Amino acid sequence: MYSRSHLTHATHARVFTSARLLALGLLAALLALSACAVTGSGGTVENTPTVGGGAGSPTATTAATSAPSGRPVVVYFSKHPDSDSNVNAVFAVNRVSPDLGVAKFSLQQLIAGPTAAEAGAGFYTDLTASLTGASSCGGADFQLYPDHKGTTVSAPGTMTIKFCRATQLAGDLTGSRIVAEINKTMLQFSNIHQVVILTKDGGCFNDFQGANACLS
Repeated sequence: MYSRSHLTHATHARVFTSARLLALGLLAALLALSACAVTGSGGTVENTPTVGGGAGSPTATTAATSAPSGRPVVVYFSKHPDSDSNVNAVFAVNRVSPDLGVAKFSLQQLIAGPTAAEAGAGFYTDLTASLTGASSCGGADFQLYPDHKGTTVSAPGTMTIKFCRATQLAGDLTGSRIVAEINKTMLQFSNIHQVVILTKDGGCFNDFQGANACLS
């Protein structure tokens, strides 16, 4: 027969072994939970232009990731009285794009015009009123063609903007102010180096001579 002392030692050994196994199991569970909390891809956010623009237009982004909380962008408007005589005087206002289509979003915001508060501070654009008639792009105001000069594939960084609605310019300086606003807005993105602006018919915007010099 086993003595009481022997049984007590055996019992203590079993209790110690069970406690040790339980502790190891809890430690393994905590390590697994910790690994799950830090595993995952944060993704990358790029200033990648998209094809298509305007309400109702299909878009095809070249970026595979999406912005988790929007991307800050800048839209450049003209402003009274500075831009009234100096067409190249444009001024920044802040916006936040909901996705990676930052070029498309920025141009949409330019067409939409300044907010009421911004307009009260003197900001304006002639672009909103200059787009008239029906869209030839399923309701969109414009289409974007990255790395193209017109319909021709060009060096990386050339962005062609083609309006989908007719453009009517109210005055001699109106077109030049619009060009300055669009250029400054698009050139904020590091992968855009040159901007080509086309009318609905494919001619160069604000080209009264009809030479289409923007495509040469």
